[in-house]
Amino acid sequence: METDALLSILKRTDPFALLKPEALAPLCNSLTVRNYDAGAYIFRQGEPGCDCLFVIAQGLVEILVEDDCRVESTVGLRRAFDFFGETVVLSGQRYPGSARAKEALTCLCIYRSDLEALIYSHPEFSGFFNTLLAERMRLLYERNITDRSCLISPTGTPRMFRDQVSRVMSTPLQTCREDAPVAQAARKMMQRQVGCLVVVDDVGRFRGILTDRHLVGGLVAEPVCAIDNCTVGRLMDPRLVAISPEAYLGEALVAMVRNRTRQLVVMERNLPVGIVAFSDLLRSQSADSLMRIHDIAEQTDIEGLATVSAGIDRVLDALVEERAGVRETMEIMTRLNDRITRKVIELSEDRMKTDGWGPPPVDYCWINMGSAARYEQTLRTDQDNAIIFADPAQADADATARYFRHLAEQVVDGLARCGFERCTGGVMASNPKWCRSISRWLDGARQWMTSPDPEDIRTLTILLDFRSLWGNTSLADTLWEGVSRAFSDSTSAGHMLSRDDQKLAAPIGFLGKIVTERSGPHKGRLNLKTTALVHMVNAVRLLAVHQGISTPSTLDRLDRLAEKRFLSPEDAAFYKAGFETLMMFRIRENLKRVRAGESPDNTLDPKTLDKSETLLLKDALSAVSQLQKRIGKTFQVPWMNFFGH
Repeated sequence: METDALLSILKRTDPFALLKPEALAPLCNSLTVRNYDAGAYIFRQGEPGCDCLFVIAQGLVEILVEDDCRVESTVGLRRAFDFFGETVVLSGQRYPGSARAKEALTCLCIYRSDLEALIYSHPEFSGFFNTLLAERMRLLYERNITDRSCLISPTGTPRMFRDQVSRVMSTPLQTCREDAPVAQAARKMMQRQVGCLVVVDDVGRFRGILTDRHLVGGLVAEPVCAIDNCTVGRLMDPRLVAISPEAYLGEALVAMVRNRTRQLVVMERNLPVGIVAFSDLLRSQSADSLMRIHDIAEQTDIEGLATVSAGIDRVLDALVEERAGVRETMEIMTRLNDRITRKVIELSEDRMKTDGWGPPPVDYCWINMGSAARYEQTLRTDQDNAIIFADPAQADADATARYFRHLAEQVVDGLARCGFERCTGGVMASNPKWCRSISRWLDGARQWMTSPDPEDIRTLTILLDFRSLWGNTSLADTLWEGVSRAFSDSTSAGHMLSRDDQKLAAPIGFLGKIVTERSGPHKGRLNLKTTALVHMVNAVRLLAVHQGISTPSTLDRLDRLAEKRFLSPEDAAFYKAGFETLMMFRIRENLKRVRAGESPDNTLDPKTLDKSETLLLKDALSAVSQLQKRIGKTFQVPWMNFFGH
């Protein structure tokens, strides 16, 4: 078949119609043309993939599915200028159905390598295959986690993400009623040697939970009633923090850390059936790693806290060895670091009182920024934090500012002693720029939104990711509302942020070639953070802020964008898979360097990857490229029209 005829067929077939003739011409030289008689099978259900996509030039194809009795049913038809075989060409799996020529058939066979070259070179084309790419990334990712985790950590073998809650939960469930006397409940806990009781109603439905801490707190430390006339309902916690019996132990750990609790109620069919406690996890896991979580709260000075925090990285080792997902790994590590930070702030406040500064003169809020705010921490990074304090009386303004600057210095120093390096760019609460009253924060936000100064653009970028960690969270809410409002009112902020990010292209070149550094100490290596992950974070942040989404997490932002239908579910899934894949490579490579006694630098040598890993990395970088292109198009429209609906 002549090249012009091939081009004519492709130009009438989606998504090839999206491409210009100069992009299609090389494809015409590498594809093959196959003819099939009526009734012939192109492929059968269960057969290995043919490694090509079939485009119908002429004829009709039946798509058939065979049931358990080997009876075939027609589930679809493909006509001229349709394609088929797409579910297998990218994943490499077996065919889930059969394809049979219903009449004489002519097909163009486009091979996987050529299809991938188009996907990597043309983001607008790859969007058509995002669902398939996301599925391929998921399969390769899971295979990679299974095959390669042993290369990172040589330690023991806990089973956090292989064993289920049902294996360690306490049963039968120890319960009591809401109107039961506290003394009776306490005796039951002592007799059964348990640390808590689940409070249920007459039909066994959850009403609350009573722990030994509730007893001590409500009867001794801060009495709310006399023990003789106190009922369980007065002391119990009515909040349900639940997990299913089928959940993995690692998921239970995530839930405990997230909710700051030491036990979870195991629920099945909306009824409590057991309890899983932190001590249960300790008995079934590496106690050395998990005890670090408990030890943080027990420290009474910075020296002790620094000693405990030095071992937190062992938790990351255990999570990687356990093949935990990237999302779970990042959340656990971030929340552990949150606990350390809160403890440093608590100890610093005590130190301020001891040193004669007294308690905070006005309400304040400590916020984290960067990866700590986005729940994207693994190995500890440098500090990105700030203080927002309530507006003081005019006469007290200078004294109030001095107080919080001194407090900030105490906290920043304490964090540095616990392994969180000081930010070389000065993005810390000890810097007056990052320690302000709420009014000065709002004034600054309005200024940064309209300034063309690169430093102001950087400040704005940093400030669009923050999360309150300590103190009066309403101050953080007020700041976010002000930032969001200023962003909406700005005629240039989105353009500037988009233009700033577009200065560096994603590191995937023509035909899917991975672009590495050409010179310097990292020659031949790819910086996963600065050339890939940063682009994804920036792009998703910009889309989220435009849509009024306040959550700072990149993965949560993608979920929210899909819920708002600003992104299709397929595109959101593709971007999430790309982000998690890049984070997986980053965690793995950084841990390798730490094990070798070197400093983590976020770089990767693509030549060290096997074939499936290379394919996985290319797919992830394709997601970066596609996101960048989407941002470039979105923020080229007139800004006022952009916000006018």
